[in-house]
Amino acid sequence: MAAAAAGATPTTARKALLSTTSTLLSSSLARSRRSLSCCAASAAAPRISQQPPDLLRWVQREGGFVHPGLRVADHPEYGLGVSATAADGVIPPGAVLIDLPGRIPLRLRRPADAADAVLMQLADQVPEELWAMRLGLRLLQERTKSDSFWWPYIANLPETFTVPIFFPGEDIKNLQYAPLLHQINKRCRFLLEFEKEVTQKLGNVPSGDHPFCGQDVHSSSLGWAMSAASSRAFRLHGEIPMLLPLVDMCNHSFRPNARIVQVADVDSPDMSVKVVAEMQIDQNSAVTLNYGCYPNDFYLLDYGFVVKLNPYDHVELSYDGNLLDAASMAAGVSSPNFSTPAKWQQDILSQLNLHGEGSVLKVSLGGPDIVDGRLLAALRVLLAADPETVGKHDLKTLMSLSSNAPLGPTVEASALRTVLALCAIALQHFHTKIMEDEAILKGEPPLTTELAVQFRLQKKLMLVDVMQNLSRRTKMLSAEKSTV
Repeated sequence: MAAAAAGATPTTARKALLSTTSTLLSSSLARSRRSLSCCAASAAAPRISQQPPDLLRWVQREGGFVHPGLRVADHPEYGLGVSATAADGVIPPGAVLIDLPGRIPLRLRRPADAADAVLMQLADQVPEELWAMRLGLRLLQERTKSDSFWWPYIANLPETFTVPIFFPGEDIKNLQYAPLLHQINKRCRFLLEFEKEVTQKLGNVPSGDHPFCGQDVHSSSLGWAMSAASSRAFRLHGEIPMLLPLVDMCNHSFRPNARIVQVADVDSPDMSVKVVAEMQIDQNSAVTLNYGCYPNDFYLLDYGFVVKLNPYDHVELSYDGNLLDAASMAAGVSSPNFSTPAKWQQDILSQLNLHGEGSVLKVSLGGPDIVDGRLLAALRVLLAADPETVGKHDLKTLMSLSSNAPLGPTVEASALRTVLALCAIALQHFHTKIMEDEAILKGEPPLTTELAVQFRLQKKLMLVDVMQNLSRRTKMLSAEKSTV
């Protein structure tokens, strides 16, 4: 695993990453490899080639199938992607939209020569969590070749991606969300350190064994490759990440009209990847896939977009007794000291993995569960006075918001008011208000500013929705207590 750059601060890491550009070799090598130059994120990201080959025709020429009703076009809602713009009527459910034979997907492969062996040695130095960098190295290798089989695909890739590692420094700050800032800085530091490791490794490699046709590889080109892989790769059977030409131009939806089907294992000669219509696709409709049910942190960090009203978005916070004490005081809850639970409460917190050695203290507000189940169970237990009453319920019941006040309405109301206070505290960590964010977005700011502001706005709107939901539940509990 590459260590963090020594002495690098988030600011210096950002400046170094954005100021580094790929240095070209002498013109005598220009005919044997292609440039690795790239640029920072911008609203109009040009393709690698100004006049890229027709991707649909390339897929068909190499033995693949593309439904005759499909084209790559700009869609008013989804932007550039695969759409049924040439469809003569509707495309029925079950229709095969795209079929890629096994030779078309791009993935890490077993070394075929010395250059491949060097590439695999570099990939082995990348931590598993940054799998996109491993696949990105393979993409960079093919990008430098003048005769790459995948050039028609690579030529259609954008020169840059709207992921936060390429944001201007001010828009990094505009995110206003510490967990995402941590991930961005972590990736920037990795890229700076990995550049050093790559440079050192390639400095001792004979020119004929150089995996990048003799070109220097800098943090900017590494960042481009990692972003290309993270935003476009799929992990299907065996969890082996692959770049799927044309398929990766299907946009995302939580209600997709198509799905991916992998036929046979990746090492089988009969392996293929298909996109099949899940429902009727009308003329001019975008072809959409579900990239996964994730919060906006994931989508912005890896894909470079923000999903409005994302039902899976949430805010992370650390489970901390002092924070809970402050929240309960703000909510006017008379409670035991959250920071010093009784022994029987500690035992249950340990079962929730919120107490003791090796505990996982990251909890969340929002998402499908509205309140993190472990956090809700902990609050219910800590606010209860009778261990026998708590012992009558299993952890699953204590963790469920849908459970009807398992420890009684008084405990439930106190737990929900404490969560409401936690939501208010989380909102205070954002430096701007919802109306200010909406005013900025109405002013049509630069794309990276728009993404940063939209990201934090969606977090705030989600917290407000959680508060409204919990307030309704609290009022219902008050009504129940008044009728007892």
